[in-house]
Amino acid sequence: MPAADQPTTPGRALLASAGQTSPTSSREEKTTVTSAEPLKVAVTGAAGQIGYSLLFRLASGALAADRPIELRLLEIEPALKALEGVVMELDDCAFPLLSGVEIGADAEKIFDGVNLALLVGARPRGPGMERGDLLSANGAIFTAQGKALNAVAADDVRIGVTGNPANTNALIAMSNAPDIPRERFSALTRLDHNRAISQLAAKTGAKVTDIAKMTIWGNHSATQYPDLFHAEVNGQNAAELVGDQAWLENDFIPTVAKRGAAIIDARGSSSAASAASATIDAARDWLFGSAADDWVSMAVVSSGEYGVPEGLISSFPVTTSGGDWSIVEGLEIDDFSRARIDASTAELDDERKAVTELGLI
Repeated sequence: MPAADQPTTPGRALLASAGQTSPTSSREEKTTVTSAEPLKVAVTGAAGQIGYSLLFRLASGALAADRPIELRLLEIEPALKALEGVVMELDDCAFPLLSGVEIGADAEKIFDGVNLALLVGARPRGPGMERGDLLSANGAIFTAQGKALNAVAADDVRIGVTGNPANTNALIAMSNAPDIPRERFSALTRLDHNRAISQLAAKTGAKVTDIAKMTIWGNHSATQYPDLFHAEVNGQNAAELVGDQAWLENDFIPTVAKRGAAIIDARGSSSAASAASATIDAARDWLFGSAADDWVSMAVVSSGEYGVPEGLISSFPVTTSGGDWSIVEGLEIDDFSRARIDASTAELDDERKAVTELGLI
């Protein structure tokens, strides 16, 4: 297995925004960055549950502790009144790094000049709604947003998709933004990654900070594959440490893959705070870099790595630096893992065929 600092599949183009630096900058660097031009961050579905959890963390510096931030908040017309109330609360917090807030229902106005677009809003699946209906409804949303980003976003824009079905929604947006490099689009599997780390920590008695090189492969769905065979606990191979294939197959993988459904059953609504936290984790690592000697999980466009069909947005182990990502190459994939990766990517391929037939890509 290669070291995590030896990836060879690069994403494109560093962020060019003035004064960008890591949240772990020195005091001298902090002074420079605090006076920098604000990072313009768009959030869609901003009045929703995830949006509500996300906005206050963004404004408080969870994304970039030393960089002013300007929030651009997109909502549908019926939700704008509620969004006005959220903005009042943001004002009342008097966040030092929050340089401004703009709200609206016009995607081109909200996305104008944004450096980071977090596409959180999506149509949820309703009673009696078929899969094709869900793909069609979200296809219209992400087609329009992809076109708007293509027209007006900043040259250094990065687009993270949280709204489900996230992988295919990201594919739709990417396909409708031909002038934005396709490496600038990612779908959220960091929530699954974080869930897997938490479950492994509970099993082994380790701290979450003791765990490295966790990987989520494939789709952000029940077919995803959380991979322990390359993960480490204090430098020891996680699968060997656990030594329990039955737990891996019958407890760990289903618990991680179906955690969202379990949360809905328990609280009556879907994950919100944890999804918002993972959205920030993913964006922060993308913009400012993943930890040394570790990697993270991101759903990014495939060029055929690990047998994943070219053009699918599928989750991989990646390292990140300065706004670029690179897929970690050379990992050994055993037959057990191969079957699960193939099953999840087959689902993604089916979704791609469905949205192609709908004329969305």
